[in-house]
Amino acid sequence: MKTRFTEKQGQYLAFIHYYTKVNGRPPAEADMQRYFRVTPPSVHQMVLTLEANGFIERVPGQGRSIRLLIPREELPDLE
Repeated sequence: MKTRFTEKQGQYLAFIHYYTKVNGRPPAEADMQRYFRVTPPSVHQMVLTLEANGFIERVPGQGRSIRLLIPREELPDLE
C-alpha cells in the first residue's frame, strides 16, 4: 500500500496514536520533543505540516488538542 506521508511523518502520527491510547489524552509538543529528541521548532513545524496535509486537526493555542484524521490501519508501527 502506498502511503501518503513520509517515514518521519508516519512515526509522528504513530506516536500521537499510541500516546493518546496509553495516556488517554493527546501528546503535547514537549512530549514529542522528548521522544524524538528534536528541538521545539522542529516538532512545531512537523505538527503544522501534518495539519496542512490533513493528517491531524488541532485547536491552535489549546494544548493537547491534536486529533488524528487517518485510520489506525494506515499508520506504521512506532519504531
